[in-house]
Amino acid sequence: MNTDEDPDEDILLEIKNLQEKVMIIRQNIIDKQRVVSNMIKCELIPDELRSRLSVIIKDVNSLFEYTRFGFDRLDYLQDTFLGLVNIEQNKTIKIFTVVSIIFMPPTLIASMYGMNFKFMPELGWKYGYLFALSLMVVFSGTLLWVFKKKKWL
Repeated sequence: MNTDEDPDEDILLEIKNLQEKVMIIRQNIIDKQRVVSNMIKCELIPDELRSRLSVIIKDVNSLFEYTRFGFDRLDYLQDTFLGLVNIEQNKTIKIFTVVSIIFMPPTLIASMYGMNFKFMPELGWKYGYLFALSLMVVFSGTLLWVFKKKKWL
């Protein structure tokens, strides 16, 4: 495994490699099954060997089922792992979304007061700057409180 890569990517690559190996094994088993099946159908094979060949076909079929089970397990592992990765990514996106929403009201207020209009009563007011900052803090705090109350944080 490469240490420069993400461990999640390494796990997915390992599962993919195992799936490819299982597919090669299944393909070999199917080839063996066809050969033995054709041998049973051949008239040159003596009858005492046919019974042994039918046992071999049963063994090959059981191996085929076993490889199918292994392949299904690898599929299950891959789906489970991808589900866990998606859950972690959803948590990260949720945090980014909450942070974005918390900073939207202060950004709106700052952009309104930064428009350089001639008539804005708060610009001449002694406490206008403090009022704008307080407005930003109140809106952000209110959003945080709402998110915590709804257990989104």
